[in-house]
Amino acid sequence: MSLKTLHPQITEAYRVLETGEPISRAEATLLAELPGELALDLAALANKVKNRYGSGPELMHACSIMNAKSGVCGENCRFCAQSRHNHADIEVYDLVDEESVLTEARNCIAEGVSHFGIVTSGYGYKRINAEFQRVLDMIDRLHKELPELSVCASLGVLGQEPAEALAAHGIAHYNINIQVAPDRYHDLIADTHTVEERIETIKLLRKNNISVCCGGIMGVGESMQERIDMIFALQELDVTVIPLNVLVPINGTPLEGKEPISVADIVKTFAICRLAHPAKIIKFAAGRETIMKDFQGLLMLSGANGYLTGGYLTTRGRDTADDRRFASQIASFN
Repeated sequence: MSLKTLHPQITEAYRVLETGEPISRAEATLLAELPGELALDLAALANKVKNRYGSGPELMHACSIMNAKSGVCGENCRFCAQSRHNHADIEVYDLVDEESVLTEARNCIAEGVSHFGIVTSGYGYKRINAEFQRVLDMIDRLHKELPELSVCASLGVLGQEPAEALAAHGIAHYNINIQVAPDRYHDLIADTHTVEERIETIKLLRKNNISVCCGGIMGVGESMQERIDMIFALQELDVTVIPLNVLVPINGTPLEGKEPISVADIVKTFAICRLAHPAKIIKFAAGRETIMKDFQGLLMLSGANGYLTGGYLTTRGRDTADDRRFASQIASFN
């Protein structure tokens, strides 16, 4: 397609493909205002930028997570089934044992997935207590018995001592999402903790040279402009991996029954995120199969170069082998 036939704002954004320099917030706002009929043109540009500056067409980053401690969380995140403030019907259990984690990690490797994350419910760990020490022991065991595996974690808000310990124990990535534009966190996500606590954790992690996986969720009541604000907040935090989730409304949570946002808006959000973060890993996480369904391939061609496979804590995902075939088919478009 000749650039002369494209919308002028998309033509201007082709500068990212030529230079590798991200779009500005003002440019992102103008792109977000484009009608849905132009979403595919924007997606095509984002996919080209991903191929040139991201992982390249052959490599799609895949990771798998384990819900190592489930439920009874004291935080009141509106979308989350694990909050004790909500009434979702989920399995509840304390921190699992090392053997259970090792079994899940071995399954991860057997399925060809190289990144494995240990996830626990709850506020987090401001100090190293007995439970956090058990997580450190799990990490050590995984490194010892499965040295080919990149071990990641998502344990909530951290203090200085736990952050230093994770660095010393060789964590690959640490996930802690800001979820939405920071100034909307209190209204849209939770009020039992603050987004500033999460941002401070991100700064602690980066201070200790830990790669940060941080993104957000779409469909919780935010506007398109607020999604852009989140994308540029992530740029300021200079995170390494950006997981983007689409809300899966869970019965028993305040967002039960919420209607999903349009596919065109999700495509534009992914594409704008890529143009604002040309070289980052952008992962499609929750909602890929259950909400996007027939359109998930389109989303993976809108700038994403990674995905979460195998499940999402309290909701099932798609079989990992199916995801591998899916990723290989996506690569044929690049």
